[in-house]
Amino acid sequence: MVRVGVHVSIAGSISLSVERAKAAGCDTFQIFSRNPRGWSFKPIPEEEAERFREALRDSKTYPPVDHMPYLPNLASPRDEIYEKSVMTLAAELERCALLGIPYLVTHLGHHMGAGLEAGQRRVCGAIDTALERAKNDVILLLENTAGEKNSVGSSIGEIQAVFDGIGGQERIGICFDTCHAFAAGMDIASEGGIGQVLGEFDEKFGLERLKVIHLNDSVGECGSGLDRHEHIGMGRIGEEGFRRILADRHLRTLPLICETPVDSRRDDKGNIAKVRELAG
Repeated sequence: MVRVGVHVSIAGSISLSVERAKAAGCDTFQIFSRNPRGWSFKPIPEEEAERFREALRDSKTYPPVDHMPYLPNLASPRDEIYEKSVMTLAAELERCALLGIPYLVTHLGHHMGAGLEAGQRRVCGAIDTALERAKNDVILLLENTAGEKNSVGSSIGEIQAVFDGIGGQERIGICFDTCHAFAAGMDIASEGGIGQVLGEFDEKFGLERLKVIHLNDSVGECGSGLDRHEHIGMGRIGEEGFRRILADRHLRTLPLICETPVDSRRDDKGNIAKVRELAG
């Protein structure tokens, strides 16, 4: 059995996200611990954190995953944005520890024209600072990007350059997004494609660093640089591509989280069911 889930809402309270995950049929799930579209946030009351932890224990839905908000840019050359981004990262690590969430996913950001190497140095510095401020056991997962202009982390080599520059590597893992990988030019849908990509991961990091999969189909063609997610099997990766991906022995052991649309064609339950069908 694969462990598959979706990103769920925390509307009303964070603890309600666990019940929403169960209702959708999730074995695992992802949340934003706060409003993802703003900088300001309120502390999580201890009683609310305890309700979340208790609901999590009762649900047997594991692991929960937290995702960084949209506004932070760890690669930014602008000091004001950079400092706010570092503060947000440290705060999210602390919120995860309070909630009992083992993984925090972060994008590596955009260098805004300062150059890839400069952006990578900024990301390494941001992560080192945040890990120093938030001394806990939460694992920070570096997510690959889709090959957009000025992005950091669109190839395995780019992620390795960031990983190698981080001091606290024992608290670093990888979140692999299938849509982003495909859009960035990794032909994971082809025969043997996912095996080649995972072989490179193993060479650069060791597969034990791969902790979570964002399982998303892609609206764009392979190498398009287009970060637009599609329902599982309905995009350019397609059903046959996902059969190949889900046949991989190592990937089948990892939490699979769909960040797919909800529309008239399919909902979250439908995407979870499709993943299980394609996984056999």
